[in-house]
Amino acid sequence: MGKYTEDATQLLELIGGKENIAAVTHCATRMRFVLNDEALANKEKIEQIPSVKGMFTNAGQFQVIIGNDVSTFYQEFARISGIEGVSKEEVKGAAKKHQNIVQRAVTVLAEIFTPLLPAIIIGGLILGFRNVLGDIEFGGQTIVEMSTFWAGVNDFLWLIGEAVFHFLPVGIVWSITKKMGTTQILGIVLGITLVSPQLLNAYAVAGTAAADIPVWDFGFATIEKIGYQAQVIPAMLAGFMLVYLERFFRRVIPEVVSMIFVPLFSLVPTVLAAHLILGPIGWTVGSWISNAVNMGLTSSVSWLFGALFGFLYAPLVITGLHHTTLAIDSQLIADFGTTNLWPMIALSNIAQGSAVLAVIFLHKGNKQEEQISIPATISCYLGVTEPAMFGINLKYLYPFVAAMIGSGIAGLFVTLMGVRANAIGVGGIPGILSIRPQDWGAFAIGMAIAIAVPFFLTMFFRRTGILNKIDRVDSVAMATSNAGNAPTVTTFHLDADTPEAELVAPADGEVIPITEVNDPVFSQKTMGDGYAVRPTSGHLVSPVSGHIISIFDTKHAIGFKLANGLEVLLHMGIDTVELGGTPFTLSVKAGDQLEAGDALGSVDLSAIQAAGKETDLIIAITNMADVEEFNLMRKGQVTAGQNVAIAIPKVKNE
Repeated sequence: MGKYTEDATQLLELIGGKENIAAVTHCATRMRFVLNDEALANKEKIEQIPSVKGMFTNAGQFQVIIGNDVSTFYQEFARISGIEGVSKEEVKGAAKKHQNIVQRAVTVLAEIFTPLLPAIIIGGLILGFRNVLGDIEFGGQTIVEMSTFWAGVNDFLWLIGEAVFHFLPVGIVWSITKKMGTTQILGIVLGITLVSPQLLNAYAVAGTAAADIPVWDFGFATIEKIGYQAQVIPAMLAGFMLVYLERFFRRVIPEVVSMIFVPLFSLVPTVLAAHLILGPIGWTVGSWISNAVNMGLTSSVSWLFGALFGFLYAPLVITGLHHTTLAIDSQLIADFGTTNLWPMIALSNIAQGSAVLAVIFLHKGNKQEEQISIPATISCYLGVTEPAMFGINLKYLYPFVAAMIGSGIAGLFVTLMGVRANAIGVGGIPGILSIRPQDWGAFAIGMAIAIAVPFFLTMFFRRTGILNKIDRVDSVAMATSNAGNAPTVTTFHLDADTPEAELVAPADGEVIPITEVNDPVFSQKTMGDGYAVRPTSGHLVSPVSGHIISIFDTKHAIGFKLANGLEVLLHMGIDTVELGGTPFTLSVKAGDQLEAGDALGSVDLSAIQAAGKETDLIIAITNMADVEEFNLMRKGQVTAGQNVAIAIPKVKNE
């Protein structure tokens, strides 16, 4: 039996079975499914599978986050399901059947820019470092002016920065041909023809008189020799024309001469059209877009534009629409030399990380969740938000909204302060390197807002229950959170004729509300209301008076039925089913009648802890539909058999 046999089997069943899977593959951390009917997937139960760290749907794919061990999980899943995996490209192709035209357009844009991100990120870092060397003054001089060595470094680094951003059209056209499955070297050649040194550099066009712009003179017509450095839309238009011409000529030209004539008839007309039609049109459209965005962020209502963009950027990430901002940012830098959009993107990254940081504090000690939340926070602060959003923030919702609000406020502030970036690609906290040096102070305040507001709002939302349906703080716990270790009793009155049930502590230890258990199945009260004891002793007693109706084979859970009809589960430890019963020694069997406080046996707490599991003894009423009222009387230190709670069943009409 493999390490993931049980989890993979559960996933196959909960995802709707083999018949519901149109295609499946995996990437570095996720299983990627294309499902025939996503409604058949039981998302709540899939999230409870121990190996699953989260899930989301994007670009028509149902993606299940496994983590670094995904390849091993995938192999086990393939063995159990009998489904042969396909390539990621084939999965994407199948996924498009579930997308509308807008989703397909966004997917295409994402697939064009994603392969370029490593270059854009390193280019952004380099330009940010050059900001420090060449623009920040120390005692009236910049580092470049004070040091020959650093002047040389600054000059050398421009070689890479220019290659990334000025020659971006080469990368764009290459990426289009790669994605569309046509000849990539033709894409590279086409890209070079857009930025060739023979052409007037795009950055010099505005300062060149019309009569001085060089041309190709064909006698009957002329074409201006203008380059498209850093231009996105002209490169995309030319790239797609090349792709579709090549596809057409491959169909109509005989294979025996295709190597000669397909490139000739595809490339030459595209280069001509790029400089005669597509380039000018693309330049104009790109300028319209960048001017509209720049006007929105510099107008009298810029504060509103900034607040809305900051607030809505995270939802754009969920839909994939955020990839469009890379094109807009690139166009803004091409047209204005800086962008006022990128600073807000970097702040949105920080805000999502700060919301997760608050969840870490709120769920302190939840080792299973910390495997997701801690790396996700670091990732956000370095500019990548998907693990945080899909693994934590969207799961609970209130941290996601808190981050959106914090990002909106930070976006409003930096927009009012006129903060602009010299480069893109570096997000999160390192994003300050991309900001104009004169704007560093204002951006630093924006970062402080993006850290503090989401953090404290997340705390507030959880404590007050605002936007919080599944991660509530128990009212008794709240009332006694500062009461120290002394047991605290809530006073209430019972009808003498009501067949109430007293529930006691199953061991010495600390009573906590069930909402604080580090297992969402219990903390979200999926199994029912109740409480837990964090034991300090391994001696176990019955939490209720009733008879035992079940004992799991792994001994980690015992079911009780009370005389008043209530059913209670004692679940010993979290994920201890994986231990096969070894830590548990029981002196009872199914059918035994017990009184509250009677001995059940013992549990080896050190063995559970050594296995990396938590020892919480969880008591849950599993038929809450029959419960009129549940009251947690006590929180804090207790001894085994001490009264903890009372449950009152509903009165049944005869």
